[in-house]
Amino acid sequence: MTIMKPHDIRVVHEGANLVGESPMWHPVEQRLYWVDTRRPALHRLEADGGVRTWVMPNNIGSYVFRRAGGLVAGLKQGFSSIDLETGTVTKILDPEPDLPENRLNDGRCDRRGRYWCGSRDPGDHNPGGSLYRLDGAFRCERMDSGFIVANGMAFSPDDRTLIFGDSRGETMWRYDFDLDSGRISNKRVYLSTAGLPWRIDGATFDAEGYYWCALIGDGAIGRFDPEGRLVQMVRLPVTHPTMCNFGGPELDVLYVTSGTVFLNAAERARQPLAGALFAIHGLGVRGIAEPLFAG
Repeated sequence: MTIMKPHDIRVVHEGANLVGESPMWHPVEQRLYWVDTRRPALHRLEADGGVRTWVMPNNIGSYVFRRAGGLVAGLKQGFSSIDLETGTVTKILDPEPDLPENRLNDGRCDRRGRYWCGSRDPGDHNPGGSLYRLDGAFRCERMDSGFIVANGMAFSPDDRTLIFGDSRGETMWRYDFDLDSGRISNKRVYLSTAGLPWRIDGATFDAEGYYWCALIGDGAIGRFDPEGRLVQMVRLPVTHPTMCNFGGPELDVLYVTSGTVFLNAAERARQPLAGALFAIHGLGVRGIAEPLFAG
C-alpha cells in the first residue's frame, strides 16, 4: 500500500461544516458544489474563490444535477427539487411516509439519469434504511433494505457494478448492475471494516475502476482495487473526512469534505481545519464526469 504525503493537499474553503458531504463537480457549469447535512445548506464554490449558499429547509443528504437545470436532492422531507435561481425547494415525493424520522442520505446518479439514494433513521443501530431509485418521470422504487446508515455509493466506470453499503453496519456491498434496466443483483460483500479504526463514508470511482472513499474516524482517504483491497491511502489533517469526489476541468483533483460534529471541544481545538473542504492534487488518476438526472 502507498501512503501519499500531506504536501499534495490544499485547503479550498475553511467552512467548518458540521457534516460536509457530497462534493460534486458540475460538468456544465464547471463549478464545485457540496452540502452541510446538519446545518442544512447547499454550497457552490465560485470562480473568485467565494462561496454561494442556499439554505435548506431540513437535513440534506445528497443531490444530483438535472438536465432540466437545478438539482434534485434527498432531504429529510424526501426527494425534492432545488431551483438555483430562486432558491425554492419543492418536495417531489417521500419514499417513506410511514417512517417520519427517517431521512435520505447518500446518493448518486447513474448514467441513464436515475437517482439512487439510501435512507437512514436518526440513530446508529437500527437497520431501518433502504435503497431507492428515482427515475426521470419521478417514479420511485425500493431496490434493497436493511441498512443502518446508507453510505459509500458509487457506480463503476464500466456501468457493471454498484458499490453501496452500511457504514455503521461495517459492510460495503457489491452488486451487479444492469445499466439498461436499472436493476441490481448478485449482492455480495465488497469489504468489511469490522475491527478497523475507520468506517467507509462517501465514495467515488476513478476512471481506472478503483474505488476511493473517506475513511472516517482515521483521517484518510483510501483507494481500493476491484477486489476490495486497500492499495493507497492519503492522510489528511482532520480525523473525520466524510466524502471524496473528483473534479476540476480535467477531473484530476480529488475534493474532500469533512465534519466537526464528531469532535469534542478539545479535539476541535487540535484540529482547526475540521469541517473544511480540501483538494488533493497530483494523484495521477482522473475521475468520471457526473451524470445528469433525466427529469
